[in-house]
Amino acid sequence: MMKYLLAVVMITFFASCDYFKKEAAKEPIARVNDTYLFEEDVAAIFGNLPNDDDSLQWVNNFINKWATQQLLIDQAKINLPEAKLKEFESLINQYRIDLYTEAYKSNIVSKQLDSLITKAELVTYYEQNKENFTLNDELLKLRYIFLKKDFSNLSKVKSLLMKFEREDVEALSNMSIQFTSYNFNDSTWIKKDNLYQVMPVLQNRESSEVLKKGYFGQIEDSLGVYLIKIEDILKRNDIAPLSYVEPTIRQIILNKRKQQLIKILEKDITKDAIKNKSFEIYTKE
Repeated sequence: MMKYLLAVVMITFFASCDYFKKEAAKEPIARVNDTYLFEEDVAAIFGNLPNDDDSLQWVNNFINKWATQQLLIDQAKINLPEAKLKEFESLINQYRIDLYTEAYKSNIVSKQLDSLITKAELVTYYEQNKENFTLNDELLKLRYIFLKKDFSNLSKVKSLLMKFEREDVEALSNMSIQFTSYNFNDSTWIKKDNLYQVMPVLQNRESSEVLKKGYFGQIEDSLGVYLIKIEDILKRNDIAPLSYVEPTIRQIILNKRKQQLIKILEKDITKDAIKNKSFEIYTKE
């Protein structure tokens, strides 16, 4: 419905701006009542098409569609209530205003926005707004390895994953081609639900048995063996760590800067217009 309304709005807007009105210097290729379609309008859409039957069919289809839309618009103007027509005209005018102003503001913001955000700014915002960053999901830091049941060096891999010193990580990395899947990045927070997608076997157990800080163990299912080491865990309603919400904070700070730039732009453009007398308010004596 919205796509249809937007199409009607755009077509009505173009028609109201004499976009398709007949001009002496142009050669029309179709007409619906007082509205004309010109050759250059079609060329602007289709470009330089080859002179063949397919191209001719595309152009004819376009012309017929254009004619149908114009006829519908004309009938709408005749048959719709005056109040509804005024409502549409208001929507069209507002759409035009929004289209131009938002495009211009976006252009100015893209040129002037300082997108560099320092670590200090991130920390300051985080410390001042911690209460807004409570968790809706449990988060975990963990490392794991998923192996086939017949894996021959299970005890060695288990020992390496538990100790996890630099040389252990290197040894595991060298062996990783033998693993079904794995994650050695235990410094990144992940959602518990995402962990369940990787390890559905955990959903068949009590969370309190496995999902706790410091847990290290081996879990088996019909698919294989999971070796898991949980470094840390945060519960629902805990304050989210900065590392987890940093992308959100960056976007918040950028949005605030954008809004500030827009406020300055709107203030300055109005101030300059008053100074240059291109904007005046008439008051009655």
